[in-house]
Amino acid sequence: MEKKNKLIVIFEEQPVRRIWIEKDEQWYFSIIDVIRVLTSSIDSPAYWRKLKQRLKEEGNQTVTNCHALKMLAPDNKMRKTDCFLTEDLLRLIQSIPSPMAEPFKLWLARVGYERMQETIDPEISVSRGRKNWQTMGRSKKWIEQRMLSVEVRNKLTDYWSDHGVNKSNEFAKLTNIIHQEWSGLSVKSHKNLKSLKTQNLRDHMSEAEIIFTALAELSTRQIAEKEKAEGYNPNENVAHKGGKISGNARK
Repeated sequence: MEKKNKLIVIFEEQPVRRIWIEKDEQWYFSIIDVIRVLTSSIDSPAYWRKLKQRLKEEGNQTVTNCHALKMLAPDNKMRKTDCFLTEDLLRLIQSIPSPMAEPFKLWLARVGYERMQETIDPEISVSRGRKNWQTMGRSKKWIEQRMLSVEVRNKLTDYWSDHGVNKSNEFAKLTNIIHQEWSGLSVKSHKNLKSLKTQNLRDHMSEAEIIFTALAELSTRQIAEKEKAEGYNPNENVAHKGGKISGNARK
C-alpha cells in the first residue's frame, strides 16, 4: 500500500508527494495530489483553484494555512506547490464530496503514525535509517560514523531544547553557524556544491565530513554545558567556538 520513499507515499496506487520540514517537525502534503486522489479530476490544479476561491468567499480559515513549498513536478523540475499539514488536509476533505474520503483519512493517519512510532521508539528510526543507508550503498564504517553523528546531534539539540533555544527557527540558525565555522560553507552552499536539492546533506557527506560535523557539534555541546549557555545569544557565541574547533582540526 505504501511506498518506502521519503518524498512520495502511495494511496490506492496513486502517488502523493510530501515533504518533511525539519524546523516544524511535520509532513506537508501536496494539495493537488490529494484532490486528484479524491476526485479523479483530470485537472486537479484547476479544481483546487476553484475550491480555494470558494472557501475564501465562505470565510474558511483553512486556506490561510496553505504553504507554497517546492516539490518535484512531473517535468522533473522543483516547482512551488500548495501544501497542507495533516490536520488542514482533514479539514479540506470535509469540503470535497468523495467516496474515497474515509479511506483516505485512515491512510493519512497511518502515514502520520510512522513518525509517531519513531518518536516513541527511536530504535525504529535508527533501524530505518540504517536500511536506507545500506540501500544507498554506504559502507559499514560510514554507517557506524553516521549513526554516531546522529547521537551527537541529538544530545546537542536536547541541550538547546532544555536551555531556551526556540526550535522553530533558531535550531537552523545555530546549525548553520556551526557548519560555516568548520567547513567554511553555509549548509545551503554545501548542498549546492554537492548538487543536492531536497536530500539530507549529512546523508551525502564523506566519512571525513561526518567526523568534522560530529566534532563541531560535540565541542559546541561541551562548551555550552561548561558555560551554562541559556537562550539564543549565548548559544550563538558557543556555536562559533565549537564549530571553530573542528574547523581548525580540518585545516
